[in-house]
Amino acid sequence: MSERMIRGGRKARLAKRAAKPAVDPCPPGQIGGAYKPLSDADLNDIFQTTLRLLENLGLGEVPDNLMADLVRAGAVDDGAGRVLFPPALVRQAIESAAKTFVLHGRDAARSIDVGGNRVHFGTGGAAVQTLDLDSQTYRPSTLADLHNFTRLQDTLQNVSWYTRCCIATDVPDNYDLDINTAYALLANTTKPTATAFTVAEHVAPIVEMLDIAAGGPGAFAKRPFMKAHISPIISPMRFGEDAVDVVYACIKHNIPISCITAAQAGATAPATLAGFLAQSLAETLASLVMVHAIHPGFPMVFSNWPLVIDLRTGSFSGGSGETAVLNAASAQLSNWLGLPSGVACSMTDAKAIDAQYGMEKGLTSLAAALAAGNLIYESSGMTASLLGASFEAFVLDDEMHSHTYRALRGIEVSADNLGYDAIVEAVLGEGHFLGGQHTYAAMERDYFYPTLADRDEPRTWAANGGKDAWSVAHDKVREILQTHNPTYLTAAQDKAIRQRFNILHG
Repeated sequence: MSERMIRGGRKARLAKRAAKPAVDPCPPGQIGGAYKPLSDADLNDIFQTTLRLLENLGLGEVPDNLMADLVRAGAVDDGAGRVLFPPALVRQAIESAAKTFVLHGRDAARSIDVGGNRVHFGTGGAAVQTLDLDSQTYRPSTLADLHNFTRLQDTLQNVSWYTRCCIATDVPDNYDLDINTAYALLANTTKPTATAFTVAEHVAPIVEMLDIAAGGPGAFAKRPFMKAHISPIISPMRFGEDAVDVVYACIKHNIPISCITAAQAGATAPATLAGFLAQSLAETLASLVMVHAIHPGFPMVFSNWPLVIDLRTGSFSGGSGETAVLNAASAQLSNWLGLPSGVACSMTDAKAIDAQYGMEKGLTSLAAALAAGNLIYESSGMTASLLGASFEAFVLDDEMHSHTYRALRGIEVSADNLGYDAIVEAVLGEGHFLGGQHTYAAMERDYFYPTLADRDEPRTWAANGGKDAWSVAHDKVREILQTHNPTYLTAAQDKAIRQRFNILHG
């Protein structure tokens, strides 16, 4: 056989290995719920403590308009500046809540169903620093970074929805910041998106921008493809007036919302994990009752995000074992109540893409997924305890999520999969399973083949340059950013937006 034929055969085999399988073995939306850190008795004890907190302590610093709506719905004004929530009202809000709903993408094929026990990884965060592609050092995040992160994730199949991951620190005006953040999402992706609004007055103008992209006045509200991240509760147990105003504005414009509780164990919530879960659940349920009082059944992601600090130093600890178990428990609690769950994971404290990075991201993201967190935030690209975002981390995390989805998919047991005939054929025939039809079918259907992780022997790895994961991811990022330049806004839409708003990019 000629050397040319040998080389040609090897190229064909490599091409086949690199090709996308006929059946994706690990798509997003896999089923979670196998990991249950809390027993049924634990769940009930936490919930009963939560009901006691809401009924007897309630929440303080209640804006007047919200107090009126809450009292109208059945809450109690204690006369001392706090609002109390009778258990019947809390249960009514849970019963009336939207249990499942669609997060729309501008491209309908990219929409996702939220709720039940389906698991989707997405993004979040407000990193003020970016790990620079050239210098490999942290610097302030910019509007250009936000556009580049959005373009990059648009190619990653395991980012099911995209929330802006960094703050454009070079845009000092809050109105311009909110406008340009929303524009970066519109221009660079058609996935479901999410953003934040500094104040309620910014909501209506941004909806006007979204209407331009959606096809005309009122079009966005009919099929909203951007949700809002809002933190209306300030731990411990009080409302934040500006955020409450944003909730009202978003509901008025039919913007789905993630009401995020982000207490910190030992600082703004009890240091004991059980006590933390009781208070955090109470605060997130208070958000749900608020939404119920304004618009019963309005789509809300029950985003109960337990955060942990290192009690020795006070530093945020996003990659700890406590973070893993608390977010898994939070997902379990939300799902037990039948509410669409949002939790956070992959918030590594590592600054570099190193062993600490891999350990912390793998531990926390797998725990949240196994517990059936419906929407798992912060799961892609975040570093440095949420202070940083990394382009390389985005592509590495995407491959990690594929492995997690494959683990969630589990093992399908059937007569064919049990392989009795294949075993008999191999034992009485070639003595191995290589090249058999049973093996080939399983290869296409049951196995995920990474494109970034290296599985070569050391000699081959060295001959190919001996690159570590960071270097491989770095090259992949460069390739994507050089080649993926989407034009999701038409020229007419982009012109209309730029005539109306101060767009600072492009």
